[in-house]
Amino acid sequence: MAEDLFTERLAKIRARFATNLPGRIDAIDRALPQLSGEGESVIATLATIHRSAHEMCGIAPTVGFAATGKAARCVERILLQPLRDKRGLSDNEIANVRHELAALRAAAQADLQTDSTGAV
Repeated sequence: MAEDLFTERLAKIRARFATNLPGRIDAIDRALPQLSGEGESVIATLATIHRSAHEMCGIAPTVGFAATGKAARCVERILLQPLRDKRGLSDNEIANVRHELAALRAAAQADLQTDSTGAV
């Protein structure tokens, strides 16, 4: 009975994650122009975007989106050093995030298609 409750809760988390995933990726993409330069607002936006990518890294594999989790980790790694340095992203880092976001979208799409077919 406890296992059924756990499975039910995990299914709800999985469904919510799947529903919100495209929007979370879009939010990172929309924030990229705000991640260069200097200032507290740049660092605050970077922290928010990093946290979003970090959460995807942890939650995605737990709910069966393994490829999404790996791809989100690549985005997170690019954002981590600038966040630690309390600086905006360089042009090269922004280009790398864009590249990894494309891979994240592809991984998410594949995981979402697998999710909709019921296969795990």
